[in-house]
Amino acid sequence: MDILFKDLIKLWGKPVNQEKIDPNSPIGFVSTDTRTIKKGNFFVPLVGNKFDGHDFLDMAFDLGVQAAIVSENFNGSVPIGLPYWVVSDTLYAYQKVALLHRRSLKLPVVAVTGSVGKTTTRELIRVILSSLGEIVSSRENENNDVGVPKTLLRGTRRDAAFVLEMGMRGLGQIERLSGVSEPDIAVITNIGQAHIGLLGSRENIAKAKSEITSNLKSNGVVIIPFGDNLLEKALRQKWSGRIIRVAIENYSLDWLGCGDDYVVEKSIAPDYISQIDMQNNLISFQGVKLKLPLEGRHNAMNFLMALAVATELGVSLKNLDKLNINLPMGRNRLIDYGQFLVLDETYNSSPDSVIASLELLVSKPGRHFAVLGTMLELGFESTSLHQKVLQRAVELGLTGIVFVTCGEECNSVKEIIRQLPNYDVVKTPKDAAKTLLSWLSPGDNILIKGSRKLELEKVLPYLR
Repeated sequence: MDILFKDLIKLWGKPVNQEKIDPNSPIGFVSTDTRTIKKGNFFVPLVGNKFDGHDFLDMAFDLGVQAAIVSENFNGSVPIGLPYWVVSDTLYAYQKVALLHRRSLKLPVVAVTGSVGKTTTRELIRVILSSLGEIVSSRENENNDVGVPKTLLRGTRRDAAFVLEMGMRGLGQIERLSGVSEPDIAVITNIGQAHIGLLGSRENIAKAKSEITSNLKSNGVVIIPFGDNLLEKALRQKWSGRIIRVAIENYSLDWLGCGDDYVVEKSIAPDYISQIDMQNNLISFQGVKLKLPLEGRHNAMNFLMALAVATELGVSLKNLDKLNINLPMGRNRLIDYGQFLVLDETYNSSPDSVIASLELLVSKPGRHFAVLGTMLELGFESTSLHQKVLQRAVELGLTGIVFVTCGEECNSVKEIIRQLPNYDVVKTPKDAAKTLLSWLSPGDNILIKGSRKLELEKVLPYLR
């Protein structure tokens, strides 16, 4: 850690017990968790709904931390002899320390957000950039107010770049994350229907995702899919710098029939247009043919945006034919059970991602079944969006659907999926597995996808 105690003195003034520290010495690794603290660390006690890190100040001191931050709202006692700063908000202070560290390293920062495909695109970028050296990337769900600074604080001068995922639960959050990280390159994978129940409209979702440019370096660039009118309008309000638009020939972004949202001005053209050969799993980019590391047109678009990032950072395309992408459990995971091929998409669900997964499913030879679950956080549009998605499943000619519901969708769901040769509506993953197994024969293909709350990964053991 290159941050010195004098850097913190510039931020917050002199600490209590100042005589115990040398202003010219480094503050040590920044920790928020006493379970991983080592001697010489710097302790930041965060406060949540069900915990208060201040309760562990004595333990942190006993473990040998050099100094700490303490909230002005803390009414307890600080260990005698521990140097500490009093701040208004320990989370905000944690983020400020992470920003200081990011600035001291001077590494390029790539930030990724979007309604769907964030994690996949993040991992594609990380793997592609690895030819430059060690890449510090978000892990698991490190895409929020705590996770983004945590990722930044793992960086060292030996690393080559940061790749940060940025999630969103409402307006203003991505703006804060942009302020913490000051990206050089921002990627917005898409503007879909996920979280529409929180934000009310795709216009607001586009506005929230465009906040990633709030602290984008003035000479930086934002990379987006070509053809989204709402995203173009939202970006115009926030960003006047470079925009790179990527497109796949003859590929529409309009998953759900919202055609007017996907018409851009004639003066706007894509910077990169690629062709894909789905039969041979190939994509062309800048005159180079590459093997697609993941199946599906939606993943080809994610890969294309990752290639645009690589081009910006000077990565050669020569050695990108054998990329090994290890996605977290429940994301774009093809499992061969011998008799059945299963597409495991159990991590989460949204209208856009379900349709993309269904289209990948029906590209496989054989019969096609899906275990789908209620899509949450869709607000007043929930019923209509469930109907659109399931109608698309019918159009694609699925052999059967089991729908696992936790809401009011039961009747409207049944009306649509009863058009299929096989259908059922159940309450639990166990019931879904029982129905599904009564239909299956060797050689069948199965998609399993639903919102996290439904825990549809519990279907998988029954298919083994």
